[in-house]
Amino acid sequence: MKLGFVLKNTGISATRYYFARLQEALWFRPLLSCLLSIAAALLAMLVEQIELSQSLPDISTASIEKLLTTIASSMLAIAVFAVGSMISAYASASSSATPRSFSLVVSDDVSQNALSTFIGAFIFSIVALVVLLNDFYTRAGRFVLFLLTIIVFAMVILSFVRWVDRIARLGRLGNTIDKVENATASAMTRHINNSNQGIIRPEGSMEAINANHVGYVQHIDIAKLQCLAETLKVRFTVEMLPGSLSAPNSPLVLMSGHCDLDRDDLQQKVAAAFVIGRQRTFESDPRFGLVVLSQIASRALSPAVNDEGTAIDILSTCLRLFTRYQQQTQENSQQMLYDRISIPPLNINDMFDDAFNAIARDGAYSIMVALRHQKSLHTLAMLGDAALRDAAQKHAKLALLHAKKQLKLAIEIDQVTALYHQNFGE
Repeated sequence: MKLGFVLKNTGISATRYYFARLQEALWFRPLLSCLLSIAAALLAMLVEQIELSQSLPDISTASIEKLLTTIASSMLAIAVFAVGSMISAYASASSSATPRSFSLVVSDDVSQNALSTFIGAFIFSIVALVVLLNDFYTRAGRFVLFLLTIIVFAMVILSFVRWVDRIARLGRLGNTIDKVENATASAMTRHINNSNQGIIRPEGSMEAINANHVGYVQHIDIAKLQCLAETLKVRFTVEMLPGSLSAPNSPLVLMSGHCDLDRDDLQQKVAAAFVIGRQRTFESDPRFGLVVLSQIASRALSPAVNDEGTAIDILSTCLRLFTRYQQQTQENSQQMLYDRISIPPLNINDMFDDAFNAIARDGAYSIMVALRHQKSLHTLAMLGDAALRDAAQKHAKLALLHAKKQLKLAIEIDQVTALYHQNFGE
């Protein structure tokens, strides 16, 4: 089973990709919240233009001032406390799971929204107090400011309650595994939805267009590459998929057809369709999620931790991911959108290497992990796909060889060996 990879217009565009990176920054949402808070505080002055403004209730300046002072004096302290708690959660995720999971933990929506609400409420109260105490608000303005203050106060309470529930879980190993699983499943689904929209690899001689610098391919803008191919009347075969390590001597694409464009200009235009960075990312790289899950299991199986249960949970997670992936691959039937772009397939053996090799090596000393490993691979082999079965059998045999070397009791070795022969008939 060959697993092709394409990004289309319903997947991640370049704009959405960069916006997703922006949302991961801790300063982005608080900045938006500050701007909205300032706008809300000044908005109350516009109510004077409404004809019915004089019929609104007259709220005293003192009552609003006390509410705003309470918010201003507490929100900054709560925001600092929130940042400290989030940093502790991030450190916990990096130490208990793997540093590669940090980007998923730091992009937690509930925590970022709570921090934004706390900082926004602080800015709102300060701006509103300044405007209020300088008599910029009249009767209608004070009433609207009072309503806005009550709304902000309610938002703070709701955000705090949600955040307390989330921070109790954020950074915990189980929560981190769930985040990695969800990110990997999304990347796999994105791959499946786009897997049939490229063309078959063209025949004949092709010219290599190399990368400009060293780094991991994080994203490919296939729509931009298709547009360039249409303009130049050529066809491109993508050589570097997301997750691949590029270098100046490694081809990003192979070009078939004649192009009159200057070589340097062509290389620059092709490279513009590729986002290359220092680290791999989850959005367009299903294999990276499998690598991270495998690293979490390896750390759990280290002598310092010796947590066999986490490794078994990771095996179950990989089983769910591959089962869902295989089922969705069979159901997928997308029309071709890119008639000038060919995408090389991902090999199922490579994905199994990412997911299972480290667990087979580091978990071979445990009879529980060894048996669960064999059972998980047998389940995948029974899904009905020949390539999947071959990959599962290959990795089951590898796991058996590791177990024979590390298990100390002959009865345990016989148990794993018997299970392997029962599952795969060798």
